Amino acid sequence: MNRTTLAICAFFGLALVLYWQVQVKRNQMALIKDPRIERPDFVADNLRTTEFNKLGFIDSKVSAEHMEHFTSTNTTSFTAPVLLLYPENGKAQWQITAKNATLAQHSNEVSLHNDVVIDAIDIEEPLQSLETQQVTFNLNTMIGRSEESVTIKGNGFIIQGLGLFADLNAEQITLLSQVEGTYEPH
Repeated sequence: MNRTTLAICAFFGLALVLYWQVQVKRNQMALIKDPRIERPDFVADNLRTTEFNKLGFIDSKVSAEHMEHFTSTNTTSFTAPVLLLYPENGKAQWQITAKNATLAQHSNEVSLHNDVVIDAIDIEEPLQSLETQQVTFNLNTMIGRSEESVTIKGNGFIIQGLGLFADLNAEQITLLSQVEGTYEPH
């Protein structure tokens, strides 16, 4: 072999070794997780759960298409949740649906977002449904709050307003401002 052939072989061999090192380094970088992206500690699909209080009575029931729990923040996010709330008297009176929800377990508050609908389970209830884009409920006190536009539909009336304060145990709902309504007697 002459020197030219030897130099060409050495050059291609060096190029191959350098290419191999770059590929190994690239694969190692791909395995490193980005610490800014939080990954759930566990997930569930088609979730159904029932929570009981200290006396053994049902406190709430939750179902959802998808759930993710994050231990680092002690929060749980839900997709398409359906929440049945049981106030102090132990009977389910309200069914809450939304596109998304987040439960902060340290404060036991659930925040529902996007097309939130609160329906009365009893058809004799004067207030039949409430619609808004966001509402937060404290599951300990059964008090809900919203700063969004709210529409309340009942037997013969429709009321709209901005902002909401709801005490489900006392069965009181207050619209905070810009309240307008129509009433149609039967």
